[in-house]
Amino acid sequence: MNSPEQIEAEKLLSVLFYSPNATAVYKGDDIRIISANQAMLSFWGKDRNIIGKDFRSVLPELDDQPFFSILKNVWDSGQTFTAKNYPAVLLTENGPQKFYFDFEYKAMLDGEGKTEYILHTASEVTERQNAVHLVEEKSKSEQKLIDDLSALNEEYLTTNEDLVSKHEELFTANTELLKIRKELITANHTLRENEKRFKTLVEKSPVAMASLRGEKFEVDIVNDMVLQIWNKDRSIIGKPLAEVMPELKGQIFIDILSKVYRTGQPYYGKEIKALIRNGENMTEHYLNFAYQPIVDENNNSTSILIVASDVTEQVHARESVMEFKNRLEIAMDASRLGSTEVHLATGAMESTPQFKYNYGYAADEEFNYSDLYNAILPEYREHIRGLVSEAILTNGIYKAEYPVKWKDGSIHWIQAHGRPRYDKSGVADRMVGMTTEITDKKLAEQRKDDFLSVASHELKTPLTAVKASIQLLNRIKDKPFSQTHIRLIEQSDKGIEKMCMLIDDLLNMSRLGQDQLMLEYNRFNLHEMLSKSCNHVRLEDKYQLILKGNETLEVHADEHRIEQVVVNLVNNAVKYAKDSKEIHIHTESYDDHIKISVQDFGEGISESVIPHLFDRYYRADHFGASYSGLGLGLYICSEIIRKHSGKIGVNSKIGEGSTFWFTMSEKK
Repeated sequence: MNSPEQIEAEKLLSVLFYSPNATAVYKGDDIRIISANQAMLSFWGKDRNIIGKDFRSVLPELDDQPFFSILKNVWDSGQTFTAKNYPAVLLTENGPQKFYFDFEYKAMLDGEGKTEYILHTASEVTERQNAVHLVEEKSKSEQKLIDDLSALNEEYLTTNEDLVSKHEELFTANTELLKIRKELITANHTLRENEKRFKTLVEKSPVAMASLRGEKFEVDIVNDMVLQIWNKDRSIIGKPLAEVMPELKGQIFIDILSKVYRTGQPYYGKEIKALIRNGENMTEHYLNFAYQPIVDENNNSTSILIVASDVTEQVHARESVMEFKNRLEIAMDASRLGSTEVHLATGAMESTPQFKYNYGYAADEEFNYSDLYNAILPEYREHIRGLVSEAILTNGIYKAEYPVKWKDGSIHWIQAHGRPRYDKSGVADRMVGMTTEITDKKLAEQRKDDFLSVASHELKTPLTAVKASIQLLNRIKDKPFSQTHIRLIEQSDKGIEKMCMLIDDLLNMSRLGQDQLMLEYNRFNLHEMLSKSCNHVRLEDKYQLILKGNETLEVHADEHRIEQVVVNLVNNAVKYAKDSKEIHIHTESYDDHIKISVQDFGEGISESVIPHLFDRYYRADHFGASYSGLGLGLYICSEIIRKHSGKIGVNSKIGEGSTFWFTMSEKK
């Protein structure tokens, strides 16, 4: 079943598909289209049937244009290509038509520095370019009129000079002047009409536009779109920009305008952050804009045309997407989730490094669908294939747990979820899946099952003996009291004592699991406590317990729990070192702690076993011999010492015996 994060990710893919920012992804030497969102398809006038086809076969109308050559060069070189205001002739419903684009062919490199994909992002700037062209045309028109007027003025001066010497030509010259005047009136009218049309173009433009005049950047022409961004009204016309927007001080915009005015070179800004006053508050905007200088006949700047668009929502949306993506990646990394997308037709897989690792592959290794099935143990493969086929038929989710064999021969367990994806014709072409390694969980379940089996067996054995003894006692209850009665009662008592010990271990284990093992601290003499403990060993008279250390040493601890640890260590010495007739109990005092050791002189413990002795449920086979018990004793001891803020360990050599020790803070 999909996680909440995965459902949100699918919504995100849908949003990106219908994003107005045109995006496409190419792969291979033939520039094969592997992805294109709706905005890019709209630019091309195509539908999603082109996915998977090469660039030239899909867009033959671009053959005589440089785009394929550029893409080929990006693929071969791995160098990203960026273009601004680039012309392209595309087929439309009205035939071929010229458009302008800002676009980037970004080479996405693999770990070896070779091109793996080309990311194509584009935005149409035809209207912006047309506006710039219109400004240039207006400037040229103005320049032509000025040149014409200059020529006419020179002709007028010549005519005046001729009037002094050629009075007879006065009538002809006067007629010519009237004609020139008429032309000037017409030209002036044309100029005013052009200015009026330009002003109308700016004010009605669907993008924010404004004209700033002179070195002080006085607001000359503005439209509603730019007023909306600036949070101003038309009362700002005729005033310097720095005066009407004092919040621009310290930001980059006035400096950029000054440089454009001084150099005559346009400036293009992309997603530049601007802080604009809105009442008492400053609001954050992100803007795409162009500063285009308008020059006179001497190529000196007279004004600057601003064309801008507010892309704040797009930037915030992208940041939200990136934040969501980062959180999703963090969550997946924390939970060790791997994800993949399988192309069913080819078996190619696009997998995260964690997904590959779950099957024993490195992040840079090739890993496809056949590799996945080869890793699954043979007896599970057909079952998994059946689950996948059923999910494709029902458009459902398949869930499975199965073991895989890594290349080093180790066995690991995988928990997998997957769901098919379908093309427009309803055919399943992809499978999206997620996996996590659950080897530790499976081992824990196995240990739990093994523990329950051992616990049942260990409890059943003394219970059976007690039951048999009581049955025999019941049969001879009317007979005179004899040694048989005594033997059966003793056997019953030993069986009950063993069950009590097992049940105590289980209760202590339960308390530890719930962190409810409470300590009752008191001050006691350590030597006296050790002298009185382990009487059951002394009474059997098979082993000699020898105490060594300071007889006056007092500690502040839970006397019952510390005795429980010592008894357990002594019992283990008796159990596993039967030939050691002496068991030494040492007490040592240091500056900040005391150390208690239980030493036997038995066969010792293998180094491979020592790291696991204090693990929960661990039951070692000691030199091939099998022993009863739940494997909880040393684990419970370690937890008791841990609660006393102490340490516990063992030193052992084969053939020389073992020394189990623990420490705790010394309180005098």
